[in-house]
Amino acid sequence: MAEGKTALVTGGAGFIGSHLVDCLIGNGYHVAVVDNLSSGKLRNVNPVATFYHQDITQSSLQEIFQRENPDIVFHLAAQISVTESSRDPLKDGETNVIGTLRLLEASRRSGVEKFIYSSTGGALYGDPSANPCSEETLIDPLSPYGMSKFLGEKYVELYYRLHQVNYTILRYGNVYGPRQDPHGEAGVIAIFSQAMCDGRQPQIYGTGDQERDFVFVEDVVQANILAIEEGDRTIYNIGTGKGTSVNDLFLELRQITSYKWDAEHMPARPGEVYKISLSSDKAFSELGWSPKISLAEGLEQTIEFFRE
Repeated sequence: MAEGKTALVTGGAGFIGSHLVDCLIGNGYHVAVVDNLSSGKLRNVNPVATFYHQDITQSSLQEIFQRENPDIVFHLAAQISVTESSRDPLKDGETNVIGTLRLLEASRRSGVEKFIYSSTGGALYGDPSANPCSEETLIDPLSPYGMSKFLGEKYVELYYRLHQVNYTILRYGNVYGPRQDPHGEAGVIAIFSQAMCDGRQPQIYGTGDQERDFVFVEDVVQANILAIEEGDRTIYNIGTGKGTSVNDLFLELRQITSYKWDAEHMPARPGEVYKISLSSDKAFSELGWSPKISLAEGLEQTIEFFRE
């Protein structure tokens, strides 16, 4: 499948991207990683990959495309914090909209075969009237982050209509697993796991009744791999269809880690969705994708990573 093919992965030093790079290399791809290391880590990058320390918002991105001539682009680089997007919407838009547009333009000029865009299901649908959400659920973001990722989707679709750049859009639930950054505001499972392993008190914002659809990173990687050959010009939700409250998540992690104390409750954060889960029926029927790792198993693997 991959003989002689080149994949370019933006955000390939990050959490999801580095797992995807490992899988692509295992499947025989030559992989070029583009990452500005604002949140990614060089230690995450597979040594077989070619690494470019590059911001996707800069015009010099085109030179990398000319050098690598990628067949497939996986676009995972993004500003991912809902809170940060509310604090600095211009920076959020520059990365998530202008950065995506630069990649699409470079892909068009280089004759890329397919552009696979990592979007968000967790922040796109706002507070839906019913869960789990399908791809047809009303788009109603509550944050600049959700809006910027949606605008990225619309540019991806436009570049097919104008320039025939083939694509698949994947809308993720709350992705978790090994290598997730436990610092900052995104990634509640990583933050809780690190705090409990360090003997620190985790913080829960708001009541803790808010629900998220937690999907394991290896399952998300498989969705990307399936999208290489399938799902042309289509949008798919990538989630489990089940919501788990932050309070229940805390209790599960406390049991795994034998953590003895309660969480510290903090005020709710602006722009955060209350309850969300994603139906992946369409991904199952058209991509052949379904989540394989249960939350209990995924949490065990994540805690094992943070204990090392």
